Amino acid sequence: MKNRLKVLRAERDWSQEDLARQLEVSRQSVNAIETGRYDPSLPLAFRIAELFGMPIESIFLRD
Repeated sequence: MKNRLKVLRAERDWSQEDLARQLEVSRQSVNAIETGRYDPSLPLAFRIAELFGMPIESIFLRD
């Protein structure tokens, strides 16, 4: 699944570690989601959407 996570994170000047800390996941998880190697669970996707104040479908896109 494609996503805009890296762009949204960069717009806020957050490192992967900063985002991981806020989401309570590892930096490696953030990296894997950003690069499309891992699709987040639904609860994690909701936490990401809430953190950025956006609907899930604005962050995660169909291939």
